[in-house]
Amino acid sequence: MLLFDSHLDLGLNGVDWNRDLRMAVAEIRVQEITHNMTDPGRRTNTVSLPELKKAQIGVGVATVLARQERQINHPFGYTTPEACYAVAMSHLYYYKAMERAGWMRSIKTKRELQQHVADWRADPAGTPFGYILSMECGDPVLDPDNIREWYEMGLRAIGITHYGPNRYGGGTQCEVGLAVDALPLLRNIEELGIALDMTHLSDKAFWQVADRFGGKVLASHQNARKFADWQRQFSDEQIKHVISRGGVLGVAFDAVMLQPGWVRGQSQREVTIDRAVENIDHICQLAGNCKHAGVGSDLDGGYGTEQVPADLDTIADLQRIPELLAKRGYKTADIEAVMHGNWLRFFADVLPN
Repeated sequence: MLLFDSHLDLGLNGVDWNRDLRMAVAEIRVQEITHNMTDPGRRTNTVSLPELKKAQIGVGVATVLARQERQINHPFGYTTPEACYAVAMSHLYYYKAMERAGWMRSIKTKRELQQHVADWRADPAGTPFGYILSMECGDPVLDPDNIREWYEMGLRAIGITHYGPNRYGGGTQCEVGLAVDALPLLRNIEELGIALDMTHLSDKAFWQVADRFGGKVLASHQNARKFADWQRQFSDEQIKHVISRGGVLGVAFDAVMLQPGWVRGQSQREVTIDRAVENIDHICQLAGNCKHAGVGSDLDGGYGTEQVPADLDTIADLQRIPELLAKRGYKTADIEAVMHGNWLRFFADVLPN
């Protein structure tokens, strides 16, 4: 079944992690073992472009990601907005290189989205991965007007914060609200018709955005606080707000977001893929229908199989979701909505003709 994945950090993997995503997942693992790469996330990758084909992920969202950090001795991040801009551009040009090589296809308009899905249905094996460009963390946006350049380059969704506070406001693991520069940025995002990703907003910033932004909203890789009770997940009230705005929430497969009390590098995997399906079901129950839940795996978003459900080896295992939903009584049409239909509808409404 066609699967739309609303959060894939392919640029991070291809550029920052220096992986050849044209290789099979198993080949990348062997390569990293051979080179004695032992950092967390190495040897345990789950995503590559051939694996996306096996997973029947024919279309989705690919990110550019660069986060500014104040300290210079940090393992992740860059010290200036200019460096963030340059790194995010490198992710974009990685995608352009993959397009040139026939592995990826940029989707910027509604017409292109419809044509790509038709192409995939006619020839899944021969159709490149179709991607809609998103930015995770607004630090690469040099100033509020710079978002216009990013739009011309194909950006169609953006989350303005990430972890901690940045130039535009508070992100995960802080209680900082919006910064002054966020207000003109939000106005420009709304004017351009870019979808605002509410993932990674602090609770305070979330409700400020809710009051100040009138455009389309989504939550690309977002789970429920009911199952992992800390700020990275949304409360039921936050989930209901996204639903009320016509948004879709993509359930993620990071154990940090699924298993209560998870501690990076210490906890053992106890949850299974069914815990992610529980999150999908929870969103559907809150909505009273199946129109607002999707998949935003975040697989290989800086971690590997050491930090995913215990029964997940590669991204291809996401094709177990239909069976697990069917066991919960979901009908085929509703399963198809979760797997791809909801995101296709959402982005068909966001993308220009």
